[in-house]
Amino acid sequence: MVHITVLPVRIIKPFINIFKINIRFRVGFIMLMSLVLLSLFSLVSPPFYKEWYKLPKDLPPNCCDLTYILGTTSNGRSVFWVLVNSIRNSLIIALITALIAPQIGLLIGIIAGTRGGITDKTLMFLADMFITIPSLPLYIILTMMLKNILNITLLGILIAIPAWAWPARQTRAMVLSLREREFIMTATLSGMNTIKIIFEEILPHVSGWQLIAITNTIIYAIASETGLALLGLVPLSEDTLGLMIYWVQHYNAIYRGVIWWYLAPTTTLVLLFVSLYLISIGITYHISRQKT
Repeated sequence: MVHITVLPVRIIKPFINIFKINIRFRVGFIMLMSLVLLSLFSLVSPPFYKEWYKLPKDLPPNCCDLTYILGTTSNGRSVFWVLVNSIRNSLIIALITALIAPQIGLLIGIIAGTRGGITDKTLMFLADMFITIPSLPLYIILTMMLKNILNITLLGILIAIPAWAWPARQTRAMVLSLREREFIMTATLSGMNTIKIIFEEILPHVSGWQLIAITNTIIYAIASETGLALLGLVPLSEDTLGLMIYWVQHYNAIYRGVIWWYLAPTTTLVLLFVSLYLISIGITYHISRQKT
């Protein structure tokens, strides 16, 4: 019971320490939480927000009404309500990918690094194969094959298929390095079994880099979804940041001067990428500082 009670503290405390010490992490975290809070407006979206031509077309921003605060699109929809739902769906896709790919990479990297031999060679051959295969053509093939059943959840799973390879490579390299440390040799000579060594000696050293892998996977997933959306290969019934840009292109909004429609998703994507990048380098700096 004591260990269960203390576990959340052990997870939260490092984040609090990084937040206090590292300004880049602090700025990135505040930016990300601001976007997450903005996405929560999707919970109170009016029932008409998905209907086309429910509102006047191409209205410029108007600060007097939340529905018109970012203007309307060329298909008569509120840019604000589309944006908040797009942020939510893009984050859901990214989180699904981040919950799958880095964890698979962690497991495979640890197995390859600790077992060695034919197991290591086989797993790293598979990882290298997924690394060398171009991701975009693979995504195009998969989304076209599954277009009839494709949804937000499945899209996140598909993006995770090749995304585990780099985390696996990185984890394996760290495990191979840790195997040569004195405390691992001491644990082995003292009679600790492999499972106990992994959980008590290896995972604490790998967990920090795993947080970085999760952050980078979120960036990768959002970028991949945006690229697929620009090709029209995501579910057109669900709003995402990439799909907003797809409709901007479809209606030539930039050339017609409907600039507010274009600025909303692009500015949000830039802020999202910058915030995640700052969080990633903040964690990296904190880990490297602890090791020195």
